[in-house]
Amino acid sequence: MKLAGSADFANAAALHYSAYACDYRMNSSQFEAAISDAIDGLPDWVHEGLDNIEVLVQDEPGEDLDPEGQGLLGLYVGVPLPERGADYAGELPDIIYIFRRPHLALGLPPDELHAEIVRTVIHEIAHYFGIDDDHLDEIGWG
Repeated sequence: MKLAGSADFANAAALHYSAYACDYRMNSSQFEAAISDAIDGLPDWVHEGLDNIEVLVQDEPGEDLDPEGQGLLGLYVGVPLPERGADYAGELPDIIYIFRRPHLALGLPPDELHAEIVRTVIHEIAHYFGIDDDHLDEIGWG
């Protein structure tokens, strides 16, 4: 995640400010707290099932994570739990990316923004458990 004082952040903010203007501003600490709330609120069985996975916050997805410019809110990168075989060992952690600026660009009031962040975290964790987008759409979590 870029720090607010870095030159990269300042350049990105200058280029993208108007695209991410909204009525409510959530700083990085508040955004990360919403993600922590989402993870802390998960049932014990979910926590017990999480293995070799990290959650990272980025301001926005780079071209490497969103080459088609879809405006992702989050992204799971890794080997879903059901696909891990007996030989799954010594692998780098899977990563769930949560993107801050696309969430802010939704222009939601604070409580709705918090709910959308929680929804995104749960959606990406569902991918870790092997649930695809079609099924998430069917059950209302798409």
